[in-house]
Amino acid sequence: MEAPTKRSATISPPVFYTSAVLIALLVLFASVLPETAQRFFGDMQAWIVENVSWFYVLAVALVLLSAIFMAASRYGDIKLGPDHSQPDYKSTSWFAMLFSAGMGIGLMFFGVAEPVMHFIAPPVGDPNTVEAAREAMKLTFFHWGLHAWAIYAVVALILAFFSYRHGLPLTLRSALYPLIGERIYGPIGHAVDIFAIISTVLGIATSLGYGVLQINSGFNYLFGLPVGTNIQVMLIVVITALATLSVATGLDKGIRILSEINLSLAVILLVLVLMLGPTALLLKSFVENTGGYLSEIVSNTFNLFAYEPTDWLGGWTLLYWGWWLSWSPFVGMFIARVSRGRTIREFLTGVLLVPTGFTFMWMTVFGNTSINMIMNEGITSLADQVNADTSLALFAFLEHFPFSSVLSMVAVCMVILFFVTSADSGSLVIDMLASGGKTETPLWQRIFWASSTGIVAITLLLTGGLGALQSATIASALPFSIILLISIWGLFKALHLDSTKRVLRHQSATHYSRKHKSTGGWQRRLRSMVMFPRRSHVNRFIDEVVLPGFEEVAVELRKQGYAVEVISGDDKRSKIEVQHNAEVNFVYEIRPRAYVQPDFIMPDDEEEDREERKYFRAEVHLLEGGQDYDIMGWSREEVIDDILDQYEQHMHFLHVVR
Repeated sequence: MEAPTKRSATISPPVFYTSAVLIALLVLFASVLPETAQRFFGDMQAWIVENVSWFYVLAVALVLLSAIFMAASRYGDIKLGPDHSQPDYKSTSWFAMLFSAGMGIGLMFFGVAEPVMHFIAPPVGDPNTVEAAREAMKLTFFHWGLHAWAIYAVVALILAFFSYRHGLPLTLRSALYPLIGERIYGPIGHAVDIFAIISTVLGIATSLGYGVLQINSGFNYLFGLPVGTNIQVMLIVVITALATLSVATGLDKGIRILSEINLSLAVILLVLVLMLGPTALLLKSFVENTGGYLSEIVSNTFNLFAYEPTDWLGGWTLLYWGWWLSWSPFVGMFIARVSRGRTIREFLTGVLLVPTGFTFMWMTVFGNTSINMIMNEGITSLADQVNADTSLALFAFLEHFPFSSVLSMVAVCMVILFFVTSADSGSLVIDMLASGGKTETPLWQRIFWASSTGIVAITLLLTGGLGALQSATIASALPFSIILLISIWGLFKALHLDSTKRVLRHQSATHYSRKHKSTGGWQRRLRSMVMFPRRSHVNRFIDEVVLPGFEEVAVELRKQGYAVEVISGDDKRSKIEVQHNAEVNFVYEIRPRAYVQPDFIMPDDEEEDREERKYFRAEVHLLEGGQDYDIMGWSREEVIDDILDQYEQHMHFLHVVR
């Protein structure tokens, strides 16, 4: 009888069951009535392109401007977590995971196809010309550049900030906290998380359904494997099984390792094509393409072809903006999950510039090489093959290189791994959404969501409903873009409060330092500097000085009508918390923290035991994190005085932001 209790404790029933039912109904609709569903969602998408394209363009522009402003402003110094937190993952692992989840598979599919398609059918001007080649690369950079990563980055930033710095659940509902407060735990919050789950499941399923076409084409080219529905279903089963295995092993083992392998293979394939292709031309093109992109980024951002109407905008730019927006709940949550401990500036710089730079290099190497083949080497068959079947574009391109079979094999492995990492990271995100933001969930939940995406993809592939739900996924970007803009406004409000508090704390830091330096005479100051206490000394100090001081302050505040808690844990972390109802509570905490003793106080023969020789500090932590000063050795009166100083600053902060 224990299992149901444990299971119910790890899920959010309104979100879990409602989203599962709605996904089933949508898939049933698209499967039983595929033509009706395609017409309905297609008309919805067409209406958006015709009437709301200006809003998509404006929304994405505002997102990019917001990201740049936050990275450059004083908000950039704020950490995604307490002030003392450090990144959970080294930079290479971090880049690999966000890249694999965010874009990897798209580069495999469109790295050759998109530049060639713009070259042979540009939105304006003559095709197959030098100018068409130049514009093709500018447009490809535009679609895969800063705008896409800004959407992912801002969604991730909103979620990481409220979750890691303010203790809210790591789910999409937390983005609305500055606007609706505790109501995020009610029906509005449930609805937002349900929307995110549906969008993620359908996005991954439709991407998986279309992606097996490219994998099937690759195996057909390499091994003569027939192209057909049965083969594609088997491929989905294999990919889903690998994704399920990966997500079952957890983030640190399965997803991280697969992402690092994927990035390594991408670098290898990129370097091989660069070296075997027109290397000098590609390096010059990379510099020129980047300059052209940056010089026209503003005009392209706001270009709606109002004076020269064309269907090209809806078929390319708006389609991309809708796709990035619809995928951002999934990719944003995943990036947030792996980004704890970084400053906002470090986070935004990393998410915006590093993947964008790699993407630009990839598009240049594959795009410019393919255009050069068509325009200068007379391989016009490549353009015909791309135009006929974009899923064959990469393999048709690699066919013209030495060791083409080896390159194609690497490409197929990459496509499979990219789909696996997209599916497993998506399943991890869905699981967090359905469990109220919990990161440690039972195995059955992760397996359920990982296998569900595969089942949905197979069902849609067999019934012809992929196109309908792809249109539905892209159309869902409209309501989400509204939610996102509102959430950005809420984020700015929260960042302003946080930054104001940091400024006030900085202004008072000198006052605290001077005050406590002057207490007790210089001899006492010197003893404190050269003292390296053991854990037992700090524990005794907390029991005999800190906790009695906390209790004295609590007694006085309770007399004034305040609700105050004094808490001490087994690890001797001790805190006093003053409740302020709807306003921010005051928390003053002392934590014993271990450090390695410096070399100069240890004999040479004990050097090998350096890691075992620790000393401890009694460090002050507030609600926003560690304050980097030690109160070990202070008297009870000095501890009380410091609590009152910090509380006075907190009350001043509340006064400033009211």
